[in-house]
Amino acid sequence: RRRLKPLRTVVAWRGRSEWDQVMVGLYCGDSRLQQDALDRVSAWKSRYGPKMPLAVDCTAELIRCKVLDSSGKLKSHELILSYGLALVRFVNLITERKQKMVSIPLRQLAREVDIPIWVVDLRHELTHGKLPRLALCRKGCDVVLDWLRKMYWSRQLGNNLREESEDEGEEEEQEEVEANAELDSDGWE
Repeated sequence: RRRLKPLRTVVAWRGRSEWDQVMVGLYCGDSRLQQDALDRVSAWKSRYGPKMPLAVDCTAELIRCKVLDSSGKLKSHELILSYGLALVRFVNLITERKQKMVSIPLRQLAREVDIPIWVVDLRHELTHGKLPRLALCRKGCDVVLDWLRKMYWSRQLGNNLREESEDEGEEEEQEEVEANAELDSDGWE
């Protein structure tokens, strides 16, 4: 009998440490380190192309908005458009994977993946209505980045960054394992 070698997955990053370093850089709050992490994500994107995980792409776009915002180089209207595009792309791309043959309302899809409904409403205003205030776009960005950190990045790190208490029951642990499996099967990794 011959033993089969495990399949290897080719990824754009050099290894686990580079992945971890980029995640920490994106979420650190220091715009210089965030820019370094964004540069690394751009390199990954050039290597990986359309196979880049949506969550990484969305996170990078939202962080890019925050870096531009903190630079003071853009006017309020330009920032609203920048945040707006990143938020619209996030909602559209994340919910698109849940869309079936029959059109399902975005609010229902968002509810299924625990995206706050008001973020979907913000996306609707950005797409079809009057542009919202910059403060609301900033808040939307922060909420979505937190969602991405909890629902994607922390899970990729084996839940090392979880903020929940260690005393949670086995039932919650099992639900999390099942949620991770669902995310993986939906093409997150």
